[in-house]
Formats: sequence, C-alpha cells, structure tokens
Amino acid sequence: MLSGKSVKKTRQLEIEACSKALAVLSSDDAHDLFTKTFNPAFMQKDGVTRSERRNKASALLANIAKKVGNPRLATLASQVKLDAFTRVKKAIDDMVSQLLQEKADEIKHKDFCVEEFNTNQLQTEKKERHKEDLLAKIEDLELTIKTLTDAIASLKSEIQEMQVQMKRAGEDREKENKDFQQTVADQRASQKLLQSALSVLKGFYEKKAAFLQRQEPAGPPPPPGFKEYKKNAAAGGVMGMIQQIINDAKAMEADAIRAEEDAQKAYEDFVKETNASVESKSKDIANKSEEKAKGEGDLVQANEDKESTLLELEQLSNYNAELHQSCDFIVKNFEIRQTARDEEIEALKQAKAILSGADFEALLQAS
Repeated sequence: MLSGKSVKKTRQLEIEACSKALAVLSSDDAHDLFTKTFNPAFMQKDGVTRSERRNKASALLANIAKKVGNPRLATLASQVKLDAFTRVKKAIDDMVSQLLQEKADEIKHKDFCVEEFNTNQLQTEKKERHKEDLLAKIEDLELTIKTLTDAIASLKSEIQEMQVQMKRAGEDREKENKDFQQTVADQRASQKLLQSALSVLKGFYEKKAAFLQRQEPAGPPPPPGFKEYKKNAAAGGVMGMIQQIINDAKAMEADAIRAEEDAQKAYEDFVKETNASVESKSKDIANKSEEKAKGEGDLVQANEDKESTLLELEQLSNYNAELHQSCDFIVKNFEIRQTARDEEIEALKQAKAILSGADFEALLQAS
C-alpha cells in the first residue's frame, strides 16, 4: 500500500501529464479545429465549460493567495477570468518557474547562512582564545619588565654604593698613609735626636774615664771625709734609658710599617674585590637591560597583535550582525516559506490542470 506522500506524488505526476495532454487539446489550433469539426451546440457547451473552469481556477488561486499572502497569485486569479487560456497558462508556467527559482535561491541562501554562521563562530572562538593568550602574555611581559627594571635599579644603586665606599676607603687610606708617614718621620727624628744625645754622653764619659786612668793623685791621700773620685754610676742608667727609648722608637717604626703594609694590602684587596663586583653587576645590568629591551619589543608587538585581534573580533561581530540581518528571517522561517512555495506551486499546477479540463473535485480529493 502506498503512503500518503507517494499517492500525492503519483497524483501530482498524473495531474502534470493530464495538464500537458489538455494543454495540447486546449491550444488555439485545437480550438479552431474543434470549432470546425463539432456543431455550434457543442461549441456553446464548450464555452460554458471554459467559463466554469476559469471560475474554479480563479477561486483556487484566490484561496491560496489569501492563505499564503501572495499578491501575485491574487493578481493571477483575476487574470484567469479575463485573459485567454494560452496567456494564463503561460503566466502560470512563468510563476511556477519563478517560485521554483526562488525556492532554490532561498535554499542556497539558507545553506550560505548556516555555513557563514558556523565559520563566524569558529573564527570568533579562535580569536577569543588568541586574545586571552595575548592578554596573559602581555601581563607576563609587563611583570617581567617591571622585575627587570627593579633589578637594574637595585644593581645600579649597589654599584653606586660600592663606588662611594671605595671612594671613602681611598680617602681613609690616604689619611692613614699620611699618619703613617708622620709617625715614621717622628720616630726617626726622635731616634736621631736621642742617638745624638747618647753619642754626646758616650763621648763625654769615655773621655773622662780615659783621663782618670792616665792621671794619678799627687801628694798625700785626701783627708778623712773626702771620697775618691769615681765615674758617675747614674750615667750608665741614663744612657741605658735613652738607648731603650731609641729601641722602642725603632720598634714603633717597625710596627707602623707592618701596619701600613697590612692596611695597604687590605685596601688593595678591597678595591680589587669591589671592582670585580662592580664589573659583575655591570655585566648583569647589561644582560638584564638587553632582556628588558627584548621584553619591551615583545610587549609592543603583543599590544599590536592585541589591537589587531580586537579589530578582527569587532569585524567578526559586525559581520555576525550583518548575517543576522540577512539570515535570521530566512533561517527562522525557512520551512514555513518552503512549504508556502510548495503550496503555491501545487495550486498553480492544479489551476492549470483545471483550465486544461481536469476534474476540480478530484484534484481537491487528491490533494
């Protein structure tokens, strides 16, 4: 048993076949031939039949025009009553062709809309992900640049402080060296002075001792109460003290020299270490400055990419809005419009079939 859809299709094919057959029989040539062949009574009857067909076809078209709201069908419904069969059938065929073309165009438009909506959505999602990646990259670059900027500033401050400390150390070293030179000079002057005094005392006592050894006392021994003249015992203690002071001065000089040498070595080591640290920090500054410059360049590029991406997103959004303006009505009403056109086409074919002599009631039952 055939389904309703199959029956309808078969019926439609039958109607089309009948329409073609009747079109041949309803042509002007056939009409003239029939006029010559059949008697006037038959022709009169044929005229009434034609009028009935016009009315039925016109009513069918008017009804479907009202249903689908198509003014072209309403106009055609009026033409059916007035125009010749051949002209009306031509108008019906033209309208069917036009409706079929509109239907095909709308299908194509709907397919285009669906594809463009999908493409627009995919591109928008891709650009949104790219925008998020760029925003994260920009944030990371800005943090890196800030960290490098702070590190460079800190290194420069450290270098400046080391240079200040080295300058102060140099000034202290210069002052210590002056003090050292003054100390050594004072000690050496003291030694020289004491050595001169010691030489004088030594010279005096040595001459006195030699004089006493050569000279013997004359006359009788000294009376009681007078002591024999001897070398002053305290003289040796004074000279010994002077000698000790000289020795202490030499020791102080030696200590000062050793202290100066140690201080000078410590200063030179400090300068060497400080210069090495300054050089290391300067290289670190250079490396960080280069890294910062690269980061700043990447940041500029990332911001440009972000602006470009935002522009593309705006363009995609604008195009999406254009698609909605162009497609929303078509997509939302596609099935309704396609069904309406099918009904119009079917009505037009039925109207043509009626004009060609098909049974109106049979057509209604089949449809």
